Amino acid sequence: MFRRLSRMMRSFFGFFISVAENPELILEQNIRDMNDQVPRMNESIAMVKANATLLEKEEAKYKNDVAELTAKVKAAIQAGRDDLAGSFAVQLEQVRSALARTQGQLETAHAAFDKAMAVKKAFLLEKERKTREALNAIADYRRSQWQKKVADVMEQFEVTGISATHDEMVRKIEESTALNEARMEMALGNVDQQKIKIEEEAEKLRANELVKQFKVEMGLMTPQASTEAAQKTIGAREAQKST
Repeated sequence: MFRRLSRMMRSFFGFFISVAENPELILEQNIRDMNDQVPRMNESIAMVKANATLLEKEEAKYKNDVAELTAKVKAAIQAGRDDLAGSFAVQLEQVRSALARTQGQLETAHAAFDKAMAVKKAFLLEKERKTREALNAIADYRRSQWQKKVADVMEQFEVTGISATHDEMVRKIEESTALNEARMEMALGNVDQQKIKIEEEAEKLRANELVKQFKVEMGLMTPQASTEAAQKTIGAREAQKST
């Protein structure tokens, strides 16, 4: 009982392993995995792009602040308000520092975005190549499986048995044909040929008599001549038969 259970468990495991190692299923899963990576990659690139966009807006704001503070410093100096000019100058220095820091971050963000796009392009090219290879391999695998099935079916054919049956049927037909031909010859040999000839002569005499009757009716021959001709014809035929 334990051995039977163990054998059954091994067969189940073997079945699942064979299914799991099916090349067609594995390649199809690889194609799905590569396709699933594209949305995640697009999401990551979108985040990099969003960061660069925020830094661009921040850079524009700092540039505007620099321009305004510069104008205020100059206006305060012209108005003789050095105290205000100094305050604006300190703020201007802080904004310029923030602008420089933002520009550095923006440059890094642009480089990251360009690199992400290059990685995406390379990935899509590689994905297309591997997908094409996988589809070709799947087609080859399916073709090989079909050929295997055809080969298995062809191996089950019993060519020898079919040939023997074929030869036997041909021989039976030839024997039947020869037998029927022999029966036909025997049947023809049993026919009374003399009787057939007599019937043919009688048919000819009857035809001649009918023609003579028509001639008498048409006035082309007298009844006496018709009788004499008939007697001569009968006498000639009897003489011919006796000879």
